Amino acid sequence: MKIVMIAGSNRKEATSTILAKALEAQMNRLFVEVKLFNLYETPLPFYSPDEIFNRHEGVRELQGLLMEADGVILTTPEYHGGMSGVLKNALDHLGQMHFSGKPVLSVSSAGGAVGVSSLQQLQATIRNLHGINSPEWISIGGSQRAIYESEAAEGTIVLDYRAKEALSIFLELVKKISNKAEAEIS
Repeated sequence: MKIVMIAGSNRKEATSTILAKALEAQMNRLFVEVKLFNLYETPLPFYSPDEIFNRHEGVRELQGLLMEADGVILTTPEYHGGMSGVLKNALDHLGQMHFSGKPVLSVSSAGGAVGVSSLQQLQATIRNLHGINSPEWISIGGSQRAIYESEAAEGTIVLDYRAKEALSIFLELVKKISNKAEAEIS
């Protein structure tokens, strides 16, 4: 099982990226193959349908990772009730061939209590890319964000029970769909 995570912030110490790293660490403990693509570390050019970006190394890397992925996790800060611009831009560089039939877990971090608007926007986008939305999502905000930020500063990030449960449900969905696809090929 191969999972690709896209950390959708262009802020160095974004809480959504901290959360992505905590999810990555949890999957490593479960011996799940996971690759984190951090948009802060690998910025992509602005998408335009008038241009061909297949020569851009970051775009090629991201597209290749998604083609190999069995499941995808998208993390974003919530900005003005939506996903970050850098995550939307990355998704614009991708298409149905990268998401079709693959489970996707949506994750957000918000300045307020929770980032539900960005999660709903992500899920609508995933449906349009023919991905399969995980039945659970993860959103942190308020005091929960502060806990993740302080744990990151100490180097001891621990996923809370709710995040672990949502990740577990997502991984089970990926496993079921991957096994079904393998059985159909055989």
